[in-house]
Amino acid sequence: MSDLRLCLAQADLVWENKTENLKLLYSMVKPVAEVDVIVLPDMFTTGFTMNAKDYAIAPNGDAVQWMIRLAAEKNACVVGSLIIVEAGKYYNRLFWVQPDGQYFSYNKRHLFTLAGEEKVYTPGNERLLIEYKGWRIMPLVCYDLRFPVWSRNNVNYDLLLYVANWPERRSYHWQQLLKARAIENQSYVVGVNRVGNDGNGVFHSGNSAAIGALGEEITAILPNEASTTMVTLSKTKLNEVRKKFSFLDDQDAFEIR
Repeated sequence: MSDLRLCLAQADLVWENKTENLKLLYSMVKPVAEVDVIVLPDMFTTGFTMNAKDYAIAPNGDAVQWMIRLAAEKNACVVGSLIIVEAGKYYNRLFWVQPDGQYFSYNKRHLFTLAGEEKVYTPGNERLLIEYKGWRIMPLVCYDLRFPVWSRNNVNYDLLLYVANWPERRSYHWQQLLKARAIENQSYVVGVNRVGNDGNGVFHSGNSAAIGALGEEITAILPNEASTTMVTLSKTKLNEVRKKFSFLDDQDAFEIR
């Protein structure tokens, strides 16, 4: 079975500056070769801002087109979230863009009430499941990490992927919750976070990581360091773990409403 190669882009985003962030992120991932998925942070053109009216773009806007061009150039999927305006509503929308230009999207379900995100953005109500190169992947956004019911593996995914703007003051939670989601769902979990201060003076330490299905840390980017890190995930190893410990067969059945 095929491995999956990911590039984790832990960036020091420039506050509310789309032009500079696209230049920055391109410079980070341009040298990367032989990669299947490039993972960018949450709200990667602006940082985690509530100024949606000033920075939202259309669902097929310029930053989405940038992702399409990058995916084609690198022959890899590109994933990250953007501020989108559609039918008069604002969304924190994750895009999964494939090398052939096809893309899928997910609207962040859990809006961060401590920052008043729910007063600006509209929540989503459907999960997204991607099938790519023999892998089943569920991408989610930042605060979603705290909610295990929304993340539960009742669709047999292989990789749970989070893009984030997660503050340093709660970095312990970030690191422990990534491992918890991996253990309880018997899945790889990858979380990509930003570093640096945002425009509200909130510091982000990054701590981006890839976690194995037993909760083991496969790779972790050094805190406070803007960098790209490559990680390779093994489907064969994942299947071995699930065969030896068939815990998912015993999970409760219920519906999310």
